[in-house]
Amino acid sequence: MLDLGSGAGFDAFLAARQVGDTGRVIGVDMTPAMLTEARANAAQGDYRNTEFRLGEIEHLPIADATVDVILSNCVINLSPDKPQVFAEAYRVLKPGGRLAISDVVALGTLPEHLRDDQALYAGCMGGAVSIAELTAMLERSGFIDVRISPKDASRAFIRDWAPGTAIEDFVVSATIEPTFRTP
Repeated sequence: MLDLGSGAGFDAFLAARQVGDTGRVIGVDMTPAMLTEARANAAQGDYRNTEFRLGEIEHLPIADATVDVILSNCVINLSPDKPQVFAEAYRVLKPGGRLAISDVVALGTLPEHLRDDQALYAGCMGGAVSIAELTAMLERSGFIDVRISPKDASRAFIRDWAPGTAIEDFVVSATIEPTFRTP
């Protein structure tokens, strides 16, 4: 299992419990400070089946066709090159592998003042793309049967993340699960 943008390792540790002693979880993060924290957390929690690597999600330090499952939690919207992220995900997945993403999607075109707001971008909202754009990116990377499930109830906590911006009128949280196209 591979965690894109693993940060301090929280999602990787949840995944490590699921894969058990015979499974393995690799977290990739571009921040040395986060890797240091994740590695310390892994040692403290005795997570022997986790590994954390320095890298960008646009250029994964992972061999081709070696990963069964990729997960990502509110990180892909931080990437300025989302199509490259999906191409890399497709490259490292084994045939029949699974991609499971939780992120924010745009319900339409974001107004420029929201798209350019650095705090909203850092909060994974300003970089959100529409469901149609996201579907097209995933399909161009090789994925099929793209399922994107918006969570309308997320508007309440999105409003709390950025009070006064009305960003909740333009974005919602969603799960994104495409299918790997077998050659």
